[in-house]
Amino acid sequence: MLIDRPTAALASVPRLAPAARPSRAQLAWQREERAMFVHLGMNTFTDREWGEGTEDPALFDPQGLDAHQWARTAREAGFGTIVLTAKHHDGFCLWPSDTTGHTVAASPWRGGAGDVVREAADACAAEGVRLGVYCSPWDRNAPSYGSGRAYDDLYLAQLTELLTGYGDIAEVWFDGAVGETARGRQAYDWTRIFGTVRQLQPEAVIFSDAGPDVRWVGNEDGAAGATCWSSIDPARVPTPGRSDPWTLDSLRHGDPEGSVWRPAETDVSIRPGWFWHPDEQPLDGAALLELYLTSVGRNSKLLLNVPPNRDGRLEDADLAALHAFAALREEVLGSDLLAGSTIEADGHTLTITPPAPVRTNLITVREDVEEGQHIAAFRLQVDAGAGWQPLASGTTIGHLRALQIPPTTVHRLRLLLDLAYGPARVTHLGAHLDRRGEHRRRADSHD
Repeated sequence: MLIDRPTAALASVPRLAPAARPSRAQLAWQREERAMFVHLGMNTFTDREWGEGTEDPALFDPQGLDAHQWARTAREAGFGTIVLTAKHHDGFCLWPSDTTGHTVAASPWRGGAGDVVREAADACAAEGVRLGVYCSPWDRNAPSYGSGRAYDDLYLAQLTELLTGYGDIAEVWFDGAVGETARGRQAYDWTRIFGTVRQLQPEAVIFSDAGPDVRWVGNEDGAAGATCWSSIDPARVPTPGRSDPWTLDSLRHGDPEGSVWRPAETDVSIRPGWFWHPDEQPLDGAALLELYLTSVGRNSKLLLNVPPNRDGRLEDADLAALHAFAALREEVLGSDLLAGSTIEADGHTLTITPPAPVRTNLITVREDVEEGQHIAAFRLQVDAGAGWQPLASGTTIGHLRALQIPPTTVHRLRLLLDLAYGPARVTHLGAHLDRRGEHRRRADSHD
């Protein structure tokens, strides 16, 4: 239920510096909760995950490509943005770039006159879904890759084409993959790259391992840390591409003393691979709900990859899983069993009394983060008819914290805030019932 009064911060722990706060774009990005990754490219036709860059463009021919199907499915399943892999590491461009001949213009698809990015942009606009683009800085086809400034200039020209020719871009997605060449190891000019995005698409959020707006969660398993701060210390993750244990720990958990607001994005695929492969099957709706609870439900955003097949369409099995996920999410989370309860607020404690006892196995809590994320430790207690007993506990809350608990009858529910770094405001405390019983557990080991 919505909480219309603030909870006090109790023995507030002072920060070393003022709390980091989200920008308008970052706040909108997180409140969207779900985005769809669409991996389509040369790898779709070669049954690979990473191409060599030497593939013949004639292989690319998704004759039934239907970007409207992608966007319509995203909207119906509750995804607000589609992030398209406009160029992967093999360097093949899904738009007719003027920077290279290794593009859709050299393929038989649409008679060489096609543009996947244009069709995706038009479909997203028609369906009310936002468009994001992934453009790999690693390019195994470009002769200038590894030469330094010359390749940077080419890459920035490609990025400029994507950011000026297709309308508003919601998210620009970078990874830190780097390849060794005979010319050396390319050192990406992230200052120029990020500056170009800021200049051409100032409302877009920029994702990379190191931000600057959105950070990687540190794994591709679909699970954020059970402690997940949206703030982070940029000195601990200075550049994309680092995979050492201390960097991954910082990405997974964030930092309550972090000076920048850089929330986590949890990227995971509905299939074992990122590109479509004929011998793979998607996760089902129950597994997708579990991903939601361990990503969005741990204060990150879910970026779920759903790859089109060689015809350029999403498979029926994937569509069924996505629609089952949406229906199940609505069934479990669409209603709040605590609606109509009375609320007592006493300092750092909220006591909720429903009109009649309710049966629940899932609790959700939300914190107002517009002025920063503050709550660092909390407990839930339940009165099941015989007095107060411990129910669950945790550290961070943030945008959403979902707590799966044993089936419990609630006469009263009490939330206690044990530690906060500033004024803490809980805006929602809800109870829900998943009638299917236990979810499939995918990420219990991630803390």
